[in-house]
Amino acid sequence: MRDFLLSDEDRAFRSEVRDFLARELVPRAPAIEIEEDWEAVRAAVRALGESGYLTLMFPDLYRGDLSKPGLTHAALLSEEAASVNYAFETTIATALSCAFPLYREAVPALRERYLAPIVEGREIGAICVTEPEAGSDTSAMSTRIEYDAERDEWSINGFKRYISNASVADVYIVYGISDPDVPAQRGMSAVAVPAGTPGLGFPRPYHLIGRRGCKVGEVEFRDCRVPGDHLLGERDKGFRIMLGMFNFERVILGGAGLGVARSAFELARRHAQRRVAYGRKLGSKQLIWDKIVEMSWRIDAAELLTYRAAKLFDAGTLTAKDLVKPASMAKLVATHTANVCADQTVQILGGDGLAKEFGRAEQIYRDARALTIVGGTSEMMRYLIASADLPELKPDL
Repeated sequence: MRDFLLSDEDRAFRSEVRDFLARELVPRAPAIEIEEDWEAVRAAVRALGESGYLTLMFPDLYRGDLSKPGLTHAALLSEEAASVNYAFETTIATALSCAFPLYREAVPALRERYLAPIVEGREIGAICVTEPEAGSDTSAMSTRIEYDAERDEWSINGFKRYISNASVADVYIVYGISDPDVPAQRGMSAVAVPAGTPGLGFPRPYHLIGRRGCKVGEVEFRDCRVPGDHLLGERDKGFRIMLGMFNFERVILGGAGLGVARSAFELARRHAQRRVAYGRKLGSKQLIWDKIVEMSWRIDAAELLTYRAAKLFDAGTLTAKDLVKPASMAKLVATHTANVCADQTVQILGGDGLAKEFGRAEQIYRDARALTIVGGTSEMMRYLIASADLPELKPDL
């Protein structure tokens, strides 16, 4: 049964969001995918912000009808958006991942300056974590964030890559090492860097296999300086902030995986019931209906894990450390499910699954591939789950 963990209010919200996206995103999706039209993305983000959907994670800013808005509803938004266009979902998920630490950790003036425009859809945020030698292993970061007490400024020097919204964001949340003499977990800080800050550069955009229409690229910092109050939280406590952000991000990615998987499944299901081969409907053949069955149960399992993690997060009874396992499970299973469904759908559609001229199957196939890498690889998710289940030893990476 779909939506098993959701309340009637949650289901009504899903329906509301689906209608909204049918009006605001579906007409723009071809321009985003085919023309890589950034303005189409921005227009849809503005519409989303104006309707209040970007405030779901921030109760004191939310003005909608939900009694208890939270990550459950943000994941529903992510799922529905990704089912239409994953590139657009990436843009809003990144913006929310930027807004999340601003909301929790920024001083009031900084929060007011950058958080409000993001959740209103007027501005875009970005998160800067990944480096050439630091992907899943964030402890290998080389970016330095140093405090200049004389000028009350933070100086950032380093290089980040695979940054969503690079060059088009209005503010960048940057993680780096502020105390190189201790492990990164105790010597990392996070600062907000506004667009246009001297020393902030964008050497190269990247052109990915999928997610066409979203901006991804490199971000460089050369003695890039921001005021002292642009620090998020406390000095050397950035790892804790990042951990909380990752839990949030991974549940959102679970929603995205579900949306991509569901869109693929619907194409396969429809084709299997219509296409005739050797005098019978394709779906009546065991080799085909077996694929349909596998996609169906995988989607249900991914949904249960994703919304379990979201509900646990919203309950507020678990620590960030305790949330790592359910968030990792959600991300691992939902993103793998998206890839299984995308692959099986192309196989069921045959040649039509490879050609743009015959629908979205080939786009979904390309889009899905990033899901098991971004936000922490599937291998890292398995490690985090194993670490939680084997507390008396440290599994090898």
